[in-house]
Amino acid sequence: MFSVSRKPEPAPPAPEKNKPGVLPEQFYSTSIPTRAGSVLSNGVSIKGSVKCSNALLIDGDLEGTINSSGTLTIGTHARVRGEIRTKSAKVQGTVEGNIFVTERCELQGNCTLRGDIEAPRLVVNEDVTFLGNAKIATQKPITS
Repeated sequence: MFSVSRKPEPAPPAPEKNKPGVLPEQFYSTSIPTRAGSVLSNGVSIKGSVKCSNALLIDGDLEGTINSSGTLTIGTHARVRGEIRTKSAKVQGTVEGNIFVTERCELQGNCTLRGDIEAPRLVVNEDVTFLGNAKIATQKPITS
């Protein structure tokens, strides 16, 4: 009785061959480019413990402890409240808690740290707010 005719839908455009695809790090609005590792991006909040064996970039809010055997980067938008234990750390955001590092800790411009640092190497750039104590020890003391 009735017939319905439909117009064919146009086919999606073919991908351009020489145009690079979107890389995963382009989805994150962080101040630090990352190629590998884990990301807690801006706008994400976590309450609890974080354990990581590779590179970790935190640019959101975290309340709890961080244990990492890799490189930890606290991004410019980050706010961390808790203890941090890692191999290497770069701090650009705000940390309220103690930081224990086995290799190197860098406090970069405009970061805020309210807590103590224990590290064999410490770099403090200009415009850093650091309220705490720093223990710089290249070796463990010999006990008799």
